[in-house]
Amino acid sequence: MDTGRLEAFSDGVMAVAITLLVLNLAIGGPGHGSLTHQLYEKRWAFAAFGVSFFTVGIIWVNHHNLFRNITEVDRTMLFANLLLLLFVVLIPFVTATLALYLPSADKGRSVNLAAVLYCVVMEGMAVSFSTIFLRAMRRQLFIVPVPPAEARSAVLRFAVGSFVYLLAIVVAVFSAPVALLLSLLADLYYVFERTGGPVADPATGPGTVNPPPTRAGGPTGPSGGR
Repeated sequence: MDTGRLEAFSDGVMAVAITLLVLNLAIGGPGHGSLTHQLYEKRWAFAAFGVSFFTVGIIWVNHHNLFRNITEVDRTMLFANLLLLLFVVLIPFVTATLALYLPSADKGRSVNLAAVLYCVVMEGMAVSFSTIFLRAMRRQLFIVPVPPAEARSAVLRFAVGSFVYLLAIVVAVFSAPVALLLSLLADLYYVFERTGGPVADPATGPGTVNPPPTRAGGPTGPSGGR
């Protein structure tokens, strides 16, 4: 299967998920104190929204960037992508939960549990994304392949988020705000990290890639790739 249908479905799911994030930003309105006070009370909702919005947005950008460099997808990659989307659609839920429990310290350990759930979903997202990358590299599906000598470092660079989110899960047990900050740092890392994406062709300029190479045994390779 080519990547077009997978990307179209994924784009739709991510568009819905990123839109649902804003539903948690409602305020009480007149009769619930001054507007300044109400906005202040929602400060953690805005913080969680901002981190999650950029997380979903960066997933979308890097998802598109990755699949521009993949010639085709097989059944394993389809299910790995479906798992990725499962965690993406959970982001609005864990974001709303974290925003609900963060403002008040008297909620006890519940705020830490909310932060752990948030980071677990982020970890699941990162692992499933890395699975797609590893599958494409193992089956040599990249239009611009990763040189064998750089394969190990490429995997480590792509999977940095998985390690950051694991650390965030541990930190969330003690401090929810710091765990949210670690998630933001992972976002910032992936703004600049482009491992697995297409590389500019010097002959055609930036943002373009060479056409897919001819694969022996037909368009899906010797094994059929399905």
